[in-house]
Amino acid sequence: MRLPFFPERAREYSIAPMTEEHAPLLAALHREDFARPWTDGEFLALLAQDPVFGFVALETGNARAGPVGFVLARAAADEGEILTIAVARAHRRHGLGWQLMDAALRELYSQRAEALFLEVDETNQPALGLYRRLGFREVGRRPGYYDRPGARAGEGKSAALVMRRDLR
Repeated sequence: MRLPFFPERAREYSIAPMTEEHAPLLAALHREDFARPWTDGEFLALLAQDPVFGFVALETGNARAGPVGFVLARAAADEGEILTIAVARAHRRHGLGWQLMDAALRELYSQRAEALFLEVDETNQPALGLYRRLGFREVGRRPGYYDRPGARAGEGKSAALVMRRDLR
């Protein structure tokens, strides 16, 4: 018996300021994609710093499940820096990376920042595509910076690309 096709309901999300209560869930999301994930204690320590701020993505109608994505950033003088960003695998390809980066860009713009910097693994093509669409350009390179996920000790590391976007 063949079942009729029922299209999946489009997911909707909201972007909200990050709070210390999110730290354990942020650490769990960070573990999905980073060779050296941050702990909830590291997230708490960063959030306790005045220039650090962040945003979380929450699925509409399922906010109790916790964040499905986040961006953590820092503002200093007239510059901003993306410290880390992650979107849960099950929630990718829904524009969350763009929405989170947009929230960070708006916050930095309101703080009168002149430029925003970030570092990204040169092998992370989805992230590179997003950052380039957002107007970032490569301004530096750190060879051998990132451990490759699943790589054994002594195997090659990938470079970090330093990227910049002017805000003014």
